[in-house]
Amino acid sequence: MKSTEIDLHKELKKYFGFNNFKGLQEDVVRSIISGRNTFVIMPTGGGKSLCYQLPALVLEGTAIVVSPLIALMKNQVDAIRSLSSESGVAHVLNSSLTKTEVNQVKNDITSGITKLLYVAPESLTKEEYVNFLKGVPLSFVAIDEAHCISEWGHDFRPEYRNLRNIIKQLGDVPIIGLTATATPKVQEDILKNLDMTDADTYKASFNRPNLYYEVRTKTKNVESDIIRFIRQHKGKSGVIYCLSRKKVEEIAQVLQVNGISAVPYHAGLDAKTRAKHQDMFLMEDVDVVVATIAFGMGIDKPDVRFVIHHDIPKSLESYYQETGRAGRDGGEGHCLAYYSYKDIEKLEKFMSGKPIAEQEIGYALLQEVVAYAETSMSRRKFLLHYFGEEFDEETGEGADMDDNVRNPKKKVEAKDEVVLLLETVRDTRQLYKAKEIIFTLIGKVNAVIKSHKTDAQPFFGKGAAHDEKYWMALLRQVLVEGYLSKDIESYGVIKLTAKGESFISSPVSFMMSEDHDYNENEDETTVTASKSSVTSDEVLTGMLKDLRKKVAKKLGVPPFVVFQDPSLEDMALKYPVSVEELSGVHGVGEGKAKKYGKEFVDLIARYVEDNDIIRPDDLVVKSTGANSGLKLYIIQNIDRKLPLNDIARAKGLDMDALLKEMEQIVYSGTRLNIKYWIDEILDDEQQEEIHDYFMESESDNIKDALKEFDGDYDTEELRLMRIKFISEVAN
Repeated sequence: MKSTEIDLHKELKKYFGFNNFKGLQEDVVRSIISGRNTFVIMPTGGGKSLCYQLPALVLEGTAIVVSPLIALMKNQVDAIRSLSSESGVAHVLNSSLTKTEVNQVKNDITSGITKLLYVAPESLTKEEYVNFLKGVPLSFVAIDEAHCISEWGHDFRPEYRNLRNIIKQLGDVPIIGLTATATPKVQEDILKNLDMTDADTYKASFNRPNLYYEVRTKTKNVESDIIRFIRQHKGKSGVIYCLSRKKVEEIAQVLQVNGISAVPYHAGLDAKTRAKHQDMFLMEDVDVVVATIAFGMGIDKPDVRFVIHHDIPKSLESYYQETGRAGRDGGEGHCLAYYSYKDIEKLEKFMSGKPIAEQEIGYALLQEVVAYAETSMSRRKFLLHYFGEEFDEETGEGADMDDNVRNPKKKVEAKDEVVLLLETVRDTRQLYKAKEIIFTLIGKVNAVIKSHKTDAQPFFGKGAAHDEKYWMALLRQVLVEGYLSKDIESYGVIKLTAKGESFISSPVSFMMSEDHDYNENEDETTVTASKSSVTSDEVLTGMLKDLRKKVAKKLGVPPFVVFQDPSLEDMALKYPVSVEELSGVHGVGEGKAKKYGKEFVDLIARYVEDNDIIRPDDLVVKSTGANSGLKLYIIQNIDRKLPLNDIARAKGLDMDALLKEMEQIVYSGTRLNIKYWIDEILDDEQQEEIHDYFMESESDNIKDALKEFDGDYDTEELRLMRIKFISEVAN
């Protein structure tokens, strides 16, 4: 059938039950039906698969669909079979089939029943299959997830590289490439690799106006924050992405213990369990799936209401694709990512074993993620710019759906600084990446700068009035505005654009907002409460501090001995009104709750009643007890007077990690008698001196103590003495 003879709307209604095409679908379908090579870039949820399914159903012959994931193929085959009376209308050809099943597939193709044949790229390389497919009429070859071809794509698969050669063997068939995410660089790569630079290209907008983007600091209390978030979205479906299987299992467990219906999903589970968990999510038997990125490919659940990234992903493509699983029905979709630079460093470490070129690519992609997380400009504008799309943050659809736009940072005029930045790029002959440009501005030397003798230039250090962080923030914003461009081919070398050159000659106002600081350093030993968007009741916190002072005075101990600040803040967030509830508060164990709790919970109960407060009794986060085994081991072996370094070694901890565990134990109200160990290191007089210091000090901060003793004691000695002090005085 020629495209002119086909009534596409009639066929669309017949097979899919829709009266109208969505977005670019109709144009794409017409291009495919008329036998043209076609390239489709369409975000998740845009109706990408219909673009090749409909032409396959109406054209003569069989269409081959190359897809990287078996689960995805199975889903699609089931969906197409439900549209037709013939179950052979769609088939999968992969390594999981028996000989008999393979023969059945071949028979259905030969007799013209099969319209769509889904194959994994590996199967297409088998000679037996290639020879068979050469002898049957084919309508076209569709390559789904085409970004897998490009090393710059987030999901690169070497076996995709060879597809063009195999397709050539099948004869002169049109090729359709489809991808849900691709930067301009990846798009070019795909077209070149499939040898289809003449293709009709259709690119839908990457803007998903119904998605709300938010990035929060990742603190030690990230689990509590996630639980709180899910409880605020009670009964709604969501996905939580983690980078490791271990983390997936941990988070799923914590959620279950806290009464949230959740299941884990990762490649380490057997296929049956994975399928079961996926179905439970689709059928709404559970609300939340905690998963590695192995999950979600082809999950067609339209009403996922939130996607949480517990760990920041390795590239913005991955991030975009994973967040894109939210709100496919056009309803609300909250995309929340937790970010800390430590995670980025961890990902860089993982890359260190790879070939240099791969490391360079991985590193360049990661830097884009850092830029997205730390930027304080519109996240939507930033993301769309990355995918080569302009966005007007004044009038664009969904302009206010992002944390930066709703809570804007103060903006400052930076016209002169922009000129200086652009001139520096020009005067260093456009050879440098971001780091070297910024070093040149602030006057910092490294090997690259030395080799180009930039440090001898008159402009070296001209921007020293501002720090590295300021210049990095400005550089990112100038890039998005198009005054500079990043040459990805050479791993991120910064070039001056024509727009940038005209800015130098006639500058205009440039309002800049500073980056977020997501890594405020905390004292290594103070256990901090989550700096999440939920804040504690300041009036109550003040009252609790006054009570603590009174109790401490009566007992003749410093206030921090009774409860630490983070514990009081947590009480003012959770409003515990019984001693039992108090032991669910951050840093308060049963022992401590029993010893000091009565007066505190009485005060809170009165306050709650006087102010008609609805208590968030659901804010008490239970732990899975995964850690309690370790704590028990430490307590028992300290009772047995075992050397601390032996205890640490037995559990694979360093001394710092062991001390952290011990601190948590004593601050929660359990005694640890470590006098036997301290006696080996410090004499009685020294112990007394440190004990007296803590007794009179306003704070238990180790940095303050180090300053006070001015080098007489090291951090470890002071931390050990603080544990002994809290143990004896508080518990």
